[in-house]
Amino acid sequence: MNRVPVLPVLAGLLLAYLLVPIVAFAVRLAGAGGAQAAPGVGAALATSLVTATISTVVIGVLGIPLGYLLARRRGRVAAALGVLVQLPLALPPLISGVLLVYLVGPYAPLGELTGGRLTDTRIGIVLAQVFVAAPFLVVAARSAFAAVDPALLDVAATLGHGRLSRLVRVALPVAGGGIRAGLLLSWLRAFGEFGATVILAYHPYTLPVFTYVQFGSTGLPATVLPVAVALLAALLVLVAADHLRLPRRRGRAELPPPVRPNGRPGPLVGFDLAARVGGFALSVAHPPGARTIAILGPSGAGKSMTLRALAGLLAARGDVTLTGDGGPERLAGLAPEHREIGYLPQDPALLPQLTVWRQVLFGVGADPAVAAYWLDRLGLTELADRRPDQLSGGQRRRVALARALARRPRLLLLDEPFAGLDTPVRDELRHELRALQRDTGMATVLVTHDPDEAALLADEVLLLSAGTVRQQGRQEQVYAHPCDPEAARLLGIRNLTAGTVGADGVLRCGAAAVCDSDLPAGTAVTWCVRPDQITLSTMDGAGGDELVGRVVDVVRLAAFTETVLELPTGDRLTAARTGPAPEPGTPVRLAIPSDAVTLWPVDQ
Repeated sequence: MNRVPVLPVLAGLLLAYLLVPIVAFAVRLAGAGGAQAAPGVGAALATSLVTATISTVVIGVLGIPLGYLLARRRGRVAAALGVLVQLPLALPPLISGVLLVYLVGPYAPLGELTGGRLTDTRIGIVLAQVFVAAPFLVVAARSAFAAVDPALLDVAATLGHGRLSRLVRVALPVAGGGIRAGLLLSWLRAFGEFGATVILAYHPYTLPVFTYVQFGSTGLPATVLPVAVALLAALLVLVAADHLRLPRRRGRAELPPPVRPNGRPGPLVGFDLAARVGGFALSVAHPPGARTIAILGPSGAGKSMTLRALAGLLAARGDVTLTGDGGPERLAGLAPEHREIGYLPQDPALLPQLTVWRQVLFGVGADPAVAAYWLDRLGLTELADRRPDQLSGGQRRRVALARALARRPRLLLLDEPFAGLDTPVRDELRHELRALQRDTGMATVLVTHDPDEAALLADEVLLLSAGTVRQQGRQEQVYAHPCDPEAARLLGIRNLTAGTVGADGVLRCGAAAVCDSDLPAGTAVTWCVRPDQITLSTMDGAGGDELVGRVVDVVRLAAFTETVLELPTGDRLTAARTGPAPEPGTPVRLAIPSDAVTLWPVDQ
């Protein structure tokens, strides 16, 4: 049994309804051998074309900024304004004309000030057309601007672009398709406007008013020519608009000889910030003692929020301090475009209309020679003429990094820059960034949830949880001695085990001794040890007082082997080693250096 194609049938019904009247008119026009003369139709057409174009220009100049502001603002006022702007769409055009008479009619305040010259002129026609047609553009522009990725505007701000520049160079090109559609709808609505116009400005005739007059005085035959002229004019405008596209620049980019930037050490980074977004509160502080900092924590801990506050993209109390050769410099109160920082959000935030070379030069004050150096250093020179949709994920990350570095930023902020990449690409980019840090002395603040990434790219680590700092300090110190079990989990340490301090001051797991302790006897503790600190050996007799276990699983990874062990207490530990591992089921002895164990009283 064949099913009826529902979607084509429904679409076909509406298409037929829209096209059949036009086809019927064309058949009648051809059968009548032409249209009856209608003196004045040319002047009416000219009036409609001119006034519709003027109205569209006015709507564009005023409506595009309004659509941008409505898209960027939140709250009840913005929502109320968004509804009011659409109100003329819901009103009958005749009512719109009456409303305008109350404002600019001969006896209205504005009408009296202008001597009644605002009505029955082309000015009156434009006023009527703007009122009824403007909402089409504002609604379209608001939707188009709302669809612009906020990260594009944030990155543009950190690249030195002010508010107007961000509108013109970022938001407008990205939202251009929706805005062009809104302008076209506004022009067509203005061109066909009748109700408000006939109330406010009956003379000079627009084409709709002229057609109405012809129909009322002579009947349907006198409307054939005006209708044909209107159809032809509207069709030409639609075809022209469909083929009108801004030309793309062509030709290969001419890159200057690369120049290596000066390798002076970056400043020491310090901050003390507090911010609130909705019900989430952030409070973070770090003294200015390091050039490379990693902010490590789970999802929702406030890591990205901290980075945005450092960039000046999020309103926050407190300060950010950069301490260099000239002493400390406070960034509090500076807009993001004036902080001289580089910012890489989780998404590379590349402008879709720009080639790689133009992306890298997008920052205010970007040095072409330095940009060419970073393109070469990051392996992007051969991709200089490609656009973002022609690049892989790793290539886009490289372009975003080169764009930030081309301005010689004092501080580079990276928000999980390698998330979502394939392992080989991620490892390659990590080591490239580490080499950049080493070669240039660049100051960086990295946000990540990967402990290995933090250890590779930072001298100091800040553990963040629920908007507050749980622990911070030198990377090796934090990793060796997490402050509590939660910090150990954030650092990726899985070996968290319960134990008790014995009467001899020895930490015991069950009956087995683990290490010496200075805690009081009988103290219940949680202790941890890193997998690489555990040494295994096969048992040749009873375990006695030693820590023993049984191999329950062996996971052979690329660089090392993980051996999962079950202790007599039922707890499990994981040991990491590079050599061969015992087979599952083998009893083993565990040796753990005392200084490798970190423990916390249970009530801590």
